[in-house]
Amino acid sequence: MTDHRPRLFDTDAAVRHVGIGLLKRTLPRPEWTHEAHLAATTWLVVERPDIDLDADLRGIISRYNESVGGVNDATQGYHHTITCCFLTAVRDHVRESEGQGLAQCVNALLMSPRGARDWPLRFYSRERLFSVEARLGWVAPDLAASD
Repeated sequence: MTDHRPRLFDTDAAVRHVGIGLLKRTLPRPEWTHEAHLAATTWLVVERPDIDLDADLRGIISRYNESVGGVNDATQGYHHTITCCFLTAVRDHVRESEGQGLAQCVNALLMSPRGARDWPLRFYSRERLFSVEARLGWVAPDLAASD
């Protein structure tokens, strides 16, 4: 796995800004970084339990991508398997971080191995993870996790 130095969030409000911007499709495209994906997902898990992320996260991200001129197809935009993988990581991290403030929780996730952009490659070969099948739908991991 790569050594990563993520952009951290100074305040809970900064995390909320990303999450609300995703939902309202007002977040400027340059702010939609890997860190923002994890921050928005953490905010959704913690503060928006009314949203069924298993059913709705694909549409939320896809609609946001389209609103900033992006395309969701077999080669670009929304990636279902990566989203599902990180959603599981966020849920696990939130459960383990109960009692932390929102920014503190997000920053701890970003500094952990689970927060690394290439974290799913612990479970997937590159070929499988970056396949059209994995982008468009869920595919099971083909590698065993090494702890």
